[in-house]
Amino acid sequence: QIGFVFQQFFLVDGMSAVENVAQGLLYSGVAAPERRRRASDQLERVGLRHRLTHRSEQLSGGERQRVAIARALVGRPSIVFADEPTGNLDSRSGAQIIGLLRELNAEGTTIVVITHDLDVAASLPRRVHIRDGGIERDERDGS
Repeated sequence: QIGFVFQQFFLVDGMSAVENVAQGLLYSGVAAPERRRRASDQLERVGLRHRLTHRSEQLSGGERQRVAIARALVGRPSIVFADEPTGNLDSRSGAQIIGLLRELNAEGTTIVVITHDLDVAASLPRRVHIRDGGIERDERDGS
């Protein structure tokens, strides 16, 4: 029900992109061929169809982040927590990731982005500012 996108990727070296994403379903009882199919589908969704068989150490930082996002999505979670999802990306790749998160939100997935990047925060429809464990401000677009 919950997908996590970590700032540091946490991909397994020596495993392909599709294997890393399929790992997200390992303990859910999904058969191996179905895990690989779903992993391939999610990698295609994040723009990595051409990198399915590349090992994690052969991928750029932006590609690794997209693999991490695909892994978070492969189980079809209802909520995704994304910790600094654009932190290791150039601005173009970062914009693509934010676009993907917006698309997922439009499809009904709740997306929680944790970021220090004010530009990323400003691009999102709601911003909850937290300081010292308490809510300082809660802003929504149009209000």
